[in-house]
Amino acid sequence: MPQDAATATSSRPTRQGANVHAWVELLRLPALFTVPGDALAGAAAAGARPSPRTLVAIASSLCLYEAGMALNDWADRAEDAVDRPHRPLPSGRISPTAALAAAGGLTAAGLALASTAGRRPLAVAGALAATVWSYDLVLKRTPAGPVAMAAARSLDLLLGGVAANGDIRRALPSALALGTHTLAVTTVSRHETQGGSPWAPLSGLATTAALAWSITHDDPGRDRKPGGDRHAGQGRFEGGDRKPGADWHPGWNRKPGGVRKPGRDRRTGRDWQSGGDWQPGRAAASAANLVSLRGALAAVYAATAARPLFHAALNPSPQLTQRAVGGGIRAMIPLQAALAARSGAPVTALLTAALAPAARRFGRKVSMT
Repeated sequence: MPQDAATATSSRPTRQGANVHAWVELLRLPALFTVPGDALAGAAAAGARPSPRTLVAIASSLCLYEAGMALNDWADRAEDAVDRPHRPLPSGRISPTAALAAAGGLTAAGLALASTAGRRPLAVAGALAATVWSYDLVLKRTPAGPVAMAAARSLDLLLGGVAANGDIRRALPSALALGTHTLAVTTVSRHETQGGSPWAPLSGLATTAALAWSITHDDPGRDRKPGGDRHAGQGRFEGGDRKPGADWHPGWNRKPGGVRKPGRDRRTGRDWQSGGDWQPGRAAASAANLVSLRGALAAVYAATAARPLFHAALNPSPQLTQRAVGGGIRAMIPLQAALAARSGAPVTALLTAALAPAARRFGRKVSMT
C-alpha cells in the first residue's frame, strides 16, 4: 500500500473519533443521567407505578433535553467564539447547520414518542418543547430565562406523571420543588463565563437548604382524605373503611358495612385492628424506613449541591462557578430520588439514585455545562 494511502487510512478513525467526541461534548451526554429521574419521580408523585408508558416518557424527555443542548450551542455560537472558543461550534468541529438540524430532529422525535403515550402526554411534551426553544432563542438573556428553564424541568416531571396515567395534581408539589432547584442553578449559570457574583451562589445555598428541609418535614399523607391512614398507598375513608387500592380490595376479610374485622389479611398476611387500622409492627417499620430513606437522600442532595456553591460564594471565579453549576445539575438525581421516596416509592427512589455514580464518573470526562 502506498504511504499516502496508508496515512489516510490510519487518520480516518482518528477523525471519526474526534467527531464523535465533539457530538458528545455538544450534547453534554453525562447530563443525560439527570433526565430519567424526572419521569420516575413524576410517576411516583402522581400516585402511579412505572409502566411501559413511563419508558416512553423517559425517551421523549431524553430527545427534548438533547434538542435543547444542541439548540443552546447554536444560539450561543457567537458568544462562545469569544468566551469558550474550544466548544464544538466555534472550534469548527461541528457546523452550525448540523447542530440546528440535530435540534430540530430530536424535537420531532421527542414529540413523536410522546404521541404514542396519548394526547395528554403529547400536550405536555409540546409545552415542554415550546419552553425549550423559547428559552434558547429568546428568553435566555432576559430576566425570564431562569423561570423558563425551571418551567421546563417541572414540565418534564409532569410528563412522567401524565404518561403513567397518574393524578397530575398530586405531582405539582414535586414539580415545584424540582423547578425551584432548577431556577437556582440557572441563576448561578448566568455568571459561569465571567464570574464575579457571590449572591447567586448564596441564594442557591439558601434554596438547597430550604428544599432539603421541606423534603424531610413534609407530611407524606398531605394529599390523603381526612381520616386516612398515613402510610403510603393505604388511605381510607373516615369511619375506618379503606379505599380500594394497592393494599386492599373490596370483599377481603371485612365485616358487612365496610369495616375490617380484627385478624390477618388473607392476601398480604398483615394484621388488622378493629376499625381498619394496621397493628403496630410491619407497617410502622416500613414507614420509618421510608422516612429514613428520604432523609438520607435529602442529605445527599444537599451535600452534592451545597459544597461547590459554598466554594463559588467564597470565590466567584468562572472556574468555581462552573463547578457549582455542574454540582447543581448532578444534585438533581438525589433530589428526584428524594421526591420519589417522599411520594412513597422507595424502589423508584433507589433506582433513580443509582444513576448518580455514572453521572459523576462521566461528568469528569465531559463537562455538563
